[in-house]
Amino acid sequence: MTAALAESSQEAPPGAARPRRGRRGRAGTRPRTFYLFVGPWIAGFVLLTLFPLGYAFWMSLTNTDGLSPNWSYVGIDNYLRVFQDQQTIASLGRTGIFMLATVPTGVAAGLLMAVMLNRDFRGRALFRALFYLPAVVPGVAAALTFKIIFDKNAGAANAVIGAAGGEPISWLADPWVRSVLILMILWGVGGSMIVSLAALQDVPRELLEAAKVDGAGPVYSFFKITLPILSPIIFFQVVTGVIGSLQVFVPSLLLAPVNGAAAVTAVPEGNYFFMVHVYAEYFAKSHFGYASALLWVLFLFVLLITGIVFKIGNRAVFYGGVDPTERKEG
Repeated sequence: MTAALAESSQEAPPGAARPRRGRRGRAGTRPRTFYLFVGPWIAGFVLLTLFPLGYAFWMSLTNTDGLSPNWSYVGIDNYLRVFQDQQTIASLGRTGIFMLATVPTGVAAGLLMAVMLNRDFRGRALFRALFYLPAVVPGVAAALTFKIIFDKNAGAANAVIGAAGGEPISWLADPWVRSVLILMILWGVGGSMIVSLAALQDVPRELLEAAKVDGAGPVYSFFKITLPILSPIIFFQVVTGVIGSLQVFVPSLLLAPVNGAAAVTAVPEGNYFFMVHVYAEYFAKSHFGYASALLWVLFLFVLLITGIVFKIGNRAVFYGGVDPTERKEG
């Protein structure tokens, strides 16, 4: 009986926590569970991102055409050729001009539309939907639609000009074709409008009302209160717009006067951008090594331009109560 009492006294009280058994075993399964879940992503990242990047860099150091087994290692010759190829330099310059023409205009137009549609008026929801509708149209459909509208012989644009007594214009040839492309890009500015409109909803009304009580007009309130609060959203749109405009390709190809695989060789000079030149080197000339070097040069160029935009934005963007003029350089 004494032994039974001693054994019962060693038992844990009713409310006490009992020690876990097999804790080491369960803890050992945690790393395996973690890698089990992230394994598919790691495999996809290695196979679909790292390997293609490495393979493209290797091709940029060769003169391979992608088909023939006869190729040789040329080192950095392809990269040196980039800076000696006048067509490459010209296409890169056109791409930069296109970026400067579309990004600021698109962001400004989207912001202006958002400010107008942020007011309280009858039918506001309908106008918002109508202005946003072009942004959801696929790029291929939009390009083909504009190609039909601006066709020299049967397009609606020349029909209007002819009705006014004017002569038909070759819209899809130089020097007008770039204007058609810019107009098509700005036609889909509804996406920028929606982003700016959502940001306008978060502008504190009490700040605008306080400024109005102090005698500030709507223009002053917009530039001193609304615009600084919207600056991170504007900065985001500028960065994504710069990256997208430097890679413009499909609209230029679809606005060419001919269709099919031959379109890349018939793209007018005004729309012969850098990515069009890369496509031509790849599939029209089978210069896989040189085209891969062009893509790496484009990557570095995009990285440089984005870095410049970030450097400028670091001084102009207003983040949650931090004055950009007083922000310390990190």
